Formats: sequence, structure tokens, C-alpha cells
Amino acid sequence: MTESSARIPAIERLTCVIPAGGVGSRLWPLSRANAPKFLLDLTGSGDSLLRATWDRLAPLVPAERTMVVTGISHRDSVAEQLPELLGENLVTESEPKDSSAAIGLAAAILELRDPDAILGSFAADHVIRGDVLFQRAVTTAVQAADQGYIATIGIHPSHPATGFGYISTGDARRDLAPFDVYDVTEFVEKPDAAQAEGYLANGGYLWNAGMFIARASVLLEQMALQQPALVESLREIAAAWATERGADVRERLWPTLPKIAIDYTVAEPAASAGKMVCVAAHFDWDDVGDFASVANLLTRGRGSDLAVLGDGAQVLSDASSGIVVSESSRLVALVGVEDVVVVDTADVLLVTSKSRAQDVKNLVSRMKVTGGGHLL
Repeated sequence: MTESSARIPAIERLTCVIPAGGVGSRLWPLSRANAPKFLLDLTGSGDSLLRATWDRLAPLVPAERTMVVTGISHRDSVAEQLPELLGENLVTESEPKDSSAAIGLAAAILELRDPDAILGSFAADHVIRGDVLFQRAVTTAVQAADQGYIATIGIHPSHPATGFGYISTGDARRDLAPFDVYDVTEFVEKPDAAQAEGYLANGGYLWNAGMFIARASVLLEQMALQQPALVESLREIAAAWATERGADVRERLWPTLPKIAIDYTVAEPAASAGKMVCVAAHFDWDDVGDFASVANLLTRGRGSDLAVLGDGAQVLSDASSGIVVSESSRLVALVGVEDVVVVDTADVLLVTSKSRAQDVKNLVSRMKVTGGGHLL
């Protein structure tokens, strides 16, 4: 840390980065390549998930310290939804390269702007309720990051979810904060039902919300231990980003970057090296991974209710539960069906159950190889 930055509070060196990528294939046919889930209103609030993410971060950082990383095809839509976003803070990818490249490029750009910059990465497509608790958790994570750690935010699980990854926590780190900060001992993949119940009974596990807070330079140094060529390329792209040769450098290097998640280049290796800490947070969180998640959000967990999403949706229901998403003008009538998922769009009708909602992704994979790509 430089002497000048030591006089600047850590929270004032925070830049929030919003990675806005991924199609959300489990939410097909509502979420598609040209209208991915982060651009959609999945909560009935009138705002997209991206817009809600921006508004949630606004009390923490001003617009000039908020960055969005997205695909070139979504540049105009992102700019339209976020008119406050500065042009130099809208970073576009020519093709998707997963989270290491996306977040790593943002870190490399920020490192050049301020060697002591702190980066906080927050996905564009998650739903959070409890903004004050969220802001408190981020502020605590920033304090830990300022001490050279890579911090993440874990969510106290409310039920034995099998659709989320988990964080195994170790000793409390009262040297970093009075409460809620712990060493990370392990990141655990999505468990089966029995494992998830065991995690809740154990009490030392949190849901992995995929948020990372670290000094930009620390994050890149950790990534370079696993992927030195990737970080070298990202720093070269960042150095040329705002120059006349920026486009040529990006065109030359971006296609060569590996597709690899930041979990494998930063989070898991940092945890193994004792460089990762977790803030245990108390706000409500969901990654809205499938239509069962959307139904749960809209009904506030009342499984016997029928959730309806869509402007002007016409639904007639008798003794039915689940969710209906309608983009058409026709009537959707349900009689005596429980936990149903109906998604009615102009060109696709999807019918499944909440228990099989995760399997929608399998249909998308099959369509890619059977000539149905025009519907994706």
C-alpha cells in the first residue's frame, strides 16, 4: 500500500465490478442469447436484475467507481438500462471467456488507474433482499481486503439447498473484524440432498454467493500463480485499452485466453494457501438459477401458491401450484396440477415441474447439436 493511499479510507478505494455474462440456460426459453437473464425482470419489480444490482451498489460507490463487464452484443442494452454508467467503465468482451478473464481484465484496468484500488465483484443476475445487511457485509469484506486478503461473502443457509456451492469456514478472524469474518478452509461443489442436510447440521458451512473483494493487484498476483500467461495477456490488454492500438491488442490476444472460472484460478488456490477469508452474511440471497427459484422468490417460499410472471399474463387456475411465465396474449388454464412450470413465449412453450427445473439446461444442450440453435 502506498503512503498516499494509506490516508484514503479503504471503502473510498473500492470499485464495484459487475460481470454481466452468461445466458442462464436453465431459464430458457425466457432467457436467451439476445436477452440473457441479467437483462430481465424476474422478480416482478419492474427492474431488471442488472438494474437492481446497480441500485444495490449505489450507496457504497458512486457511478465513476462502478464498472460493468459484458459481451459486445449486450453493450447497447446495458448502456440503455444503466444511463449513469460511464463509457470508460463499460468493458466489453468480443467472446465469452468465463470469469477469470472478465474479472481479471477489470482488475488489470483498475490496477493501472490506482495501484491500491480495491475491487469488489458482484454478479449481475442475483437477487438480494436486505440491502443494509448487504452493504454492511461488503464494508467488512473491504476491511479484510485492505489487509491483503481475498475476501468472499457467504450466506447463512436457510435450507439444505442442492443448487448452490458451499463454503467451509474455519477460525474466526477477529484480527480483521470484530465478528462475522472467518478463514475459508474449502469450497465445496453442489452437494446432494444428504450432504446438504449434513452441512446445515454441522453449522460451519455457508452458501457460496460468488462475490470476491480484494485489492486488484492481490487478485492478479494470486491468479498469476495458476495462470501466468493469462495475467500477462490481461495486463497487456489493459495497458492498451484506452489507446489507439487498444482494439488491435484485444483482437490479437482475447481469443487466445483460456476459459476458466475464477473459482479455480483464485478462490480455491487462495483458500489452500490461507489467503482467503469469508464474511458470514445475513441477507436473503438467490442466484435465480431456474424456474423453481423464480417461483420461490415470487411466492416468498409458499410452495402451495401459483406464481405468475409477465406483463398482461392471463392465467386461470384451479387447485394448482408452481409458476406460469407468459409473454403471449393467450389464456393459460391450469386444473389440479401441483408444482408445475409453464413458460409460454411467442415461439416456444415449455412445460415441466419444479423438481425438474434444473434439467431445462439439458434441453438447451441437445438443441445446440440438433439444429435448434435459432431458438436459443
